[in-house]
Amino acid sequence: MGDRLNDEGYVLVVGSSGLDLVCRSQDELRYGTSNPGELRISPGGVARNVAENIARLGMNVSLITAVGDDPQGEQLLKQTADAGVDIEHSMVIPDCPTGTYLAILGHDGSLHLGMDAMQVTAAIEPKHLRERKELFKDAALLFVDANLPSGTLKTAFSLAWRAGVPIAADPTSVSLAPALRDHLERLWLITLNEAEAETLCDHPVPHADRESAIEAARHIVSEGVDVAIITMAEFGLSYATANSSGHVPAVKTEIVDPTGAGDALSAAVIFALLNDIPIDEAVMLGASAAARTLRTTGTVIPDLSLEMLYEDLR
Repeated sequence: MGDRLNDEGYVLVVGSSGLDLVCRSQDELRYGTSNPGELRISPGGVARNVAENIARLGMNVSLITAVGDDPQGEQLLKQTADAGVDIEHSMVIPDCPTGTYLAILGHDGSLHLGMDAMQVTAAIEPKHLRERKELFKDAALLFVDANLPSGTLKTAFSLAWRAGVPIAADPTSVSLAPALRDHLERLWLITLNEAEAETLCDHPVPHADRESAIEAARHIVSEGVDVAIITMAEFGLSYATANSSGHVPAVKTEIVDPTGAGDALSAAVIFALLNDIPIDEAVMLGASAAARTLRTTGTVIPDLSLEMLYEDLR
């Protein structure tokens, strides 16, 4: 699919949106009791985050997502539109709450527990996508997250594949990653962490073992993916294509909040490759975007720019 890759048109993003509730403990977490901490609420959802990041980098983005018919959903769509994302084809669903993601962070910013309630995403049915097939034909690229129902994922892949549009995907979680297994041969790009990679490789990917991560990325490429990126938290990321592979160290940074760092990485890599930036430089920009997001209080950097990402690499 790489021969169709171009920076014309827009990036079409299909998947989850929700509110992020992130709680960071002030001290060592104590289980079974209340812990003093700080709470923030911000727009979230993997697909929505990727869409906003790409829009802030300067590309046109159209988002197909679903929110509840409630004040939270109304505010979520407004904030997303204000960031420059086209939400015309998104859905407001009666009698269903807007999605929510809850993260419990330790005092050092590390994630101890994450829970999501994204049932509203199930309202994005295959029919909704088929009625908008022209959106797929005119897109420069399709991005999906695995929160989508299996039938909707299949339809999204089919519409993009028939139109010759490259497809990027994020597994979202270990439990959802298997939903992408049957679609690997149609993927141009996949970004996943070590645990998610294990579910698609059927063999261990030990944490911080960059050679194992590179081998896992190569395995995923052998299944038909053009570009596979495996993130390793503070140990950077490993990647592979049919012609190259490598490891990029993490950009050293303070961890304020890890929420959204992977989404920023995916968005930066997509932006870079669509703008003809070589793969090794693209993944470095992705690592820079992740690092910036890690030290940001919020899910998306509000003043994100390509110049900012290059500045951090220097």
